[in-house]
Amino acid sequence: MSDDLRNIILGVAATAISAALGWLARTYLWRRRLGHQQRFFGLPTGSECLLVVNRDPGSRDWSVARNDVFALIELASVVKDCRANAEILPHDTAWQGFGARTEFCIGGPVSNQRMAAHLRTMLPGVEINSDSLGPDRGALTIAGETYRLDKGSVEYVLLARLAADENTGNSRPVFLSSGQTAITNQAAVRYLVRHHTRLARKYGGDGSFCLLLKVINSTAYGPDVVEVVADVTRPASTPVSRPAITTAE
Repeated sequence: MSDDLRNIILGVAATAISAALGWLARTYLWRRRLGHQQRFFGLPTGSECLLVVNRDPGSRDWSVARNDVFALIELASVVKDCRANAEILPHDTAWQGFGARTEFCIGGPVSNQRMAAHLRTMLPGVEINSDSLGPDRGALTIAGETYRLDKGSVEYVLLARLAADENTGNSRPVFLSSGQTAITNQAAVRYLVRHHTRLARKYGGDGSFCLLLKVINSTAYGPDVVEVVADVTRPASTPVSRPAITTAE
């Protein structure tokens, strides 16, 4: 065998080995990222999840607001990436507990009965003004601070990941996107999808959190310009203390 032929064979072998090692490294990193994503969203391969959507409060018939549909599409992409399966249910037909399957619940408590139940059960420190008129319409109150709606300019939304009690055997998380408007629901979902890696690092793959987000100038920027106002996990999870009512004897 000549030196030239030997060099060619060695070069081809080295290239093949490098390509194989590169493929193995990329596959390992991809599987690792997939595993972290599946753990955060509670969506192992082949699992089932619920997408619970509200009714458009501006419609007399059953319909879903346009931005809530966009939010569902973004969540469907996450479910597909995790190699899981989704079932879409209207809020008033999701008659089941939580924790058995991962759940994504979208919409404020006024138009979403299941969201109202989740807030009462898991985030009792959150108060939402359900009046249809007035300056406090849709206002959020947490730890004594009120966040009012200025539609199209400043709008607020709660984004939460709530871990179920593992002692019950139902440990899949519930994700809540409870906004003052439909576009804030989509903004919260988009924020979750874009920043899930950072959220997992901060709160752990199995941790609970509740963030208050502010959507700025949605008329011009849509759901893309979002700021984190505060981490309200502790006050939102603490029942609001009411002054004792005394009666005269």
